[in-house]
Amino acid sequence: MRTAEPRDDADGQHTAATRSEPAPARWPDITSVPAASRPRTAVTAALVRRALGRLPLRARFAGSGDVGLGGPLIEVRDPAAFHARVGTGGLVGFGESYMAGEWDAPDLVAALTVLATDAGGLIPAPLQRLRALWAPRHPHAERNTPDGSRANISRHYDLSNELFALFLDDTLSYSAAVFRGFPAHRDLFAAAQHRKIDRLLDLADVGAGTRLLEIGTGWGELALRAAARGAHVTSLTLSAEQRRLALERVRAAGLDDRVRVELRDYREARGTYDAVVSVEMIEAVGAEFWPVYFRALDQRLVPGGRLALQAITMPHERMLASRDTFTWIHKYVFPGGLIPSTRAIEETVRDHTALELAGRDGFGAHYAETLRLWRERFTERTDDVEALGFDAVFRRLWTFYLAYSEAGFRSGYLDVQQYLFTKGNPVAGGRS
Repeated sequence: MRTAEPRDDADGQHTAATRSEPAPARWPDITSVPAASRPRTAVTAALVRRALGRLPLRARFAGSGDVGLGGPLIEVRDPAAFHARVGTGGLVGFGESYMAGEWDAPDLVAALTVLATDAGGLIPAPLQRLRALWAPRHPHAERNTPDGSRANISRHYDLSNELFALFLDDTLSYSAAVFRGFPAHRDLFAAAQHRKIDRLLDLADVGAGTRLLEIGTGWGELALRAAARGAHVTSLTLSAEQRRLALERVRAAGLDDRVRVELRDYREARGTYDAVVSVEMIEAVGAEFWPVYFRALDQRLVPGGRLALQAITMPHERMLASRDTFTWIHKYVFPGGLIPSTRAIEETVRDHTALELAGRDGFGAHYAETLRLWRERFTERTDDVEALGFDAVFRRLWTFYLAYSEAGFRSGYLDVQQYLFTKGNPVAGGRS
């Protein structure tokens, strides 16, 4: 099976590359170190040592002494390459340097948590004010237009159903679970995912006869659980691979008469529904299209309808500072993605829809535990990941992605919310 992984062509745009290609062709920005002048490298080295020197960690540069106030260890094995990458690519280069094996950390999450906690102060204030001049911008091709969204979603979610199955729990849920206590136990992972799903279905008042629209199918667990309650579910996805497996699971459960899974953009949704549920899909919409997204959901709901939304969020000021910047996550994991703030969500809904905020609940600590379990399972299944054809660079990429995300939640830089929005009063007689 041919599956797409990101690479850069001569114009800097991502193109599809098969897993059989040699590493230099698949990972051109990893297998070669960018050229950087000596003055630029020297300035970068000084800025990096200054930034790390005031943090509660230890940064050990080969051939020189440690810097930092003490704490989790970062080992820079190739300082010249590390500084060249950071000097030319900033935080994108920092991630690429990890992918190249030029630095490592015995406890990667702990080290990244320290960095995430101080994310707003790592770059000196004068450079922050000039961010628009030096920070890379999003490629125009990755705008979340209908065609752009399909391409962006495919690059991540169509990698391989088998890959995701290696580290997700048995429900194949790829979003934050809700645990009863910490540390979370992996034997209870599926139950924690069902708890999350049930909370959303309860918020949306999904039961027998409910007409439910799901935006973002995943691998179908929420649709299956809603249908088991007696709901009639229309679920939309842009991932052909996810749809294929979701349909298999629907058929296996004998719920074909209650669940439809359509390869369709949210802007192409039709009909009206008693409830809409969308789990961690807004992060793929983009700020430009947030009003379009929420208007589309509003239009699909009948009067009295309920929208249950699960969304990753970040502080509003950090979102504003970084929303136009092309990051390592964009380049290698989620092209076109943008994490909103709670303020951005609530103001967009207020200004562009008839929906009313009825409740919000944050549970970021649960996402940190979810990511820990995914990361540990991914690490344990390294041989199986390799057997699927994913090379060592890809495995370091995903290790970094999972650890980086976990650190975001452990530091409080990221959070996750379950929202309930309602649409006016129900029509006389209740559901039709």
